[in-house]
Amino acid sequence: MKAVIAAGHEVTARACAQILQAGGNAFDAVLAGIMVSGLAEYVLSSLGGGGFLMAQVAGRKTPVLYDFFAQTPQQKRPLDDIGFHAIHADFGPATQEFHIGAGATALPGMIPGLFAIHKELCTLPLQQLIAPALQAARQGIEVSAFHAYLFSVIKPILTHSPQARALFCPNGEMLQAGELFRNPDFADFLEALAREGEALFRHGELARLIITQSRDHGGHLTLEDLRDYKVERRAPLVQFYHNHKFYLNPAPSAGGPMIGFALGAMEALCKTHPPTLLDLVEVMMLTNKARAKKTSDLANFANKAHIESQLATVAGHHPSYKGTTHISIIDELGNAASATLSNGEGNGLILPGCGFMLNNMLGEEDLHEGGFHLWKTNQRLSSMMAPTLINTTDNKVFALGSGGSNRIRSALLQVASGLFDHGFTLKEAIEAPRLHTEKSGQISFENGSHTPPFDKNAIAQLLKTYPLAHGWPSANMFFGGVHGVCQTASGKLIGQADPRRDGYALKVTD
Repeated sequence: MKAVIAAGHEVTARACAQILQAGGNAFDAVLAGIMVSGLAEYVLSSLGGGGFLMAQVAGRKTPVLYDFFAQTPQQKRPLDDIGFHAIHADFGPATQEFHIGAGATALPGMIPGLFAIHKELCTLPLQQLIAPALQAARQGIEVSAFHAYLFSVIKPILTHSPQARALFCPNGEMLQAGELFRNPDFADFLEALAREGEALFRHGELARLIITQSRDHGGHLTLEDLRDYKVERRAPLVQFYHNHKFYLNPAPSAGGPMIGFALGAMEALCKTHPPTLLDLVEVMMLTNKARAKKTSDLANFANKAHIESQLATVAGHHPSYKGTTHISIIDELGNAASATLSNGEGNGLILPGCGFMLNNMLGEEDLHEGGFHLWKTNQRLSSMMAPTLINTTDNKVFALGSGGSNRIRSALLQVASGLFDHGFTLKEAIEAPRLHTEKSGQISFENGSHTPPFDKNAIAQLLKTYPLAHGWPSANMFFGGVHGVCQTASGKLIGQADPRRDGYALKVTD
């Protein structure tokens, strides 16, 4: 089947292509890609994590958002019995504290999500969709320079336990670029998953392993958590920008409502001109204020009240802004899949015989503004992940999404502005420099371009207005990784992956 794919790794994209060439649709392909990403993009994705799929089924009027993100456990372990450890990730110029251990693990939704999507949207048997990941796990994947860097950043997590060290340091040292990463236990696990189905997670051997790890290593998860987890199907949040229709990830996730608010505010503020760098800063700061419910001075725009109600809903859910990756696919039938995935960074403990870690999403610093372990029980975590579909006035369809923690919403906002304010191609919009503002007021931006809105005079004006704004010398993974695809009115398929995160795009022609 003809299609276009943009993903976070060449092996992920080629796995999707393999399924499409076998006659699968965009949803078959995205499931295969998700499973392979848990190997090829180990730091960013795992079957022990969670995610979201924005799915437009050909012939149906509106998309559906599948929410299979992480959930807080139904009960808490006593504070003095929690396995919860601080580690320091080394980014080179700076370090960042993360928290790992079984006590940092939220209830994972990835496996229930895969089975819900397969049952409702796919056409090929699960065994066929698992095959690319199974083959890659046994044969090995060459470690890229980018992923070798990620391995080095979170080395304390990947070497935390003997099982993790055996996987990532097979010769005593951390795997380097050019070496093969093999994971035969993951292949064996996938065979069991294909054979036993979702029961493996709900009450089978995988459930036993998860509960044993939690019990023995200071975690909160119980068998009731695994049995009761529900994949949520949500109506997308809809926002228009220059009459183009955006389908966004709704509350309790924060990313979609914040993007929707920013689009509305930007259109209201920039009625007579394309947004400048200073306009982008103002819009991002207004959006941060809206998130904090300080909205009295904000611009009015269509759908503002609904988006503010979404942001109010988000405020009642604990956030998780961990590492992420993304897959976008559109096939010739008009099926569109936009999937964003996360495992945090992993909890440091390999599930025996499975070859993967559970997440560390309860180790997120932002969950604990008043102190650690104060999260509410049995609640879906909020996320910045924002898988997005766009229907344009000239009958194009875009599927977009990004990794990048809390930079996801600023990355997607600026790609949209590039497409619809500056007339950029998809490639130009994704590769253009980016800017990001934190709720603290800190401003970061990428240097190295003379294209609008990042021309020399605009940057000079930005620095005059905000002298403490920090310019990065070139494009950097800090500013997200947008992987996007497009189908034009004539059926032409276009894909572009973000070089900031080693992305890979390809077209399937038959």
